[in-house]
Amino acid sequence: MNAVTSQEIARKAAPGPEAGHARSFALRRFALTLLLVAACLAAGGPRSAHAATSLVHKRAPEFVRTDLGHKRLDLNAYRGKVVLLNFWATWCAPCQVEMPSFVAWQKKYGPQGLQVIGISLDDDPALVRSLVGKLKLNYPVAMGDVKLGDLYGGVLGLPVTYLIDRHGMIQAEFQGETDLNKIKTQLQFLLPSR
Repeated sequence: MNAVTSQEIARKAAPGPEAGHARSFALRRFALTLLLVAACLAAGGPRSAHAATSLVHKRAPEFVRTDLGHKRLDLNAYRGKVVLLNFWATWCAPCQVEMPSFVAWQKKYGPQGLQVIGISLDDDPALVRSLVGKLKLNYPVAMGDVKLGDLYGGVLGLPVTYLIDRHGMIQAEFQGETDLNKIKTQLQFLLPSR
């Protein structure tokens, strides 16, 4: 039996150069991951492409349209009011679910300074007129298009609703099917209490 020295045991147990390279690579990858996490946290966390282009806390893009009643619809004319601006379409089921609430809010909060405005992104005004009559909308509705959608960050999914304060600043944005209580809470916050 051969006697094994402590130096031989240490030499056999020590990792070879390949292990050193693998450990070095793992440490560099770990350090890079930490740097990326730190960068995200410093920037306020990970952001989606939409969040980077959000209009919240920015001035609402101005527009002038003719509503379905052939009246001039100028967003600037509502300065001093809280505006609920809703992009929708007749084929959008969640849009039709929320519109009766907008009718009720216009009736209840209109005297406090609320103005609901609907922008239909349909191609056929006749379909829009039919749904407006069926739902008995009590607020102006105008036809929208790609140009108006682009002003508001590119309206890709519907519904999209913006709450604009009395000074023309967008204070909230709701995309897709949204809990109506969330919209109502934000709306009530913007309106003066009575």
